[in-house]
Amino acid sequence: MFPHALHHVQLAMPEGGTTAARAFYGGLLGLEEEARPETIGGEGLWFRRGELRIHLGAEPGFRPARKAHPALMVRKLDALAERLERAGLDLRRDGRVSGLRRIFVDDPFGNRIELVEGAV
Repeated sequence: MFPHALHHVQLAMPEGGTTAARAFYGGLLGLEEEARPETIGGEGLWFRRGELRIHLGAEPGFRPARKAHPALMVRKLDALAERLERAGLDLRRDGRVSGLRRIFVDDPFGNRIELVEGAV
């Protein structure tokens, strides 16, 4: 009856952003692209790994989400951080939450993404 889980996170991207989205979310983060229903229309991509789902949709007049963001639980954060740095991405480490290792990175469109490892 009441909300009990998150189904997906929807992020906006600029029109024409599918190639960059695939490289970041699929290539660097290792998420699997899944088919989007044809009935939705418009430009967009869906990604998934296990229960995690991220949907991206093209938005006219796109502006990146700089404060609002998804926080993705990660295994082997150091290995992922190294992969992202090798790809030339700027990582911002944050130790302000006890028991969590956190890194912030921007997707190719400037949307803030938090990567978290540790106890919740």
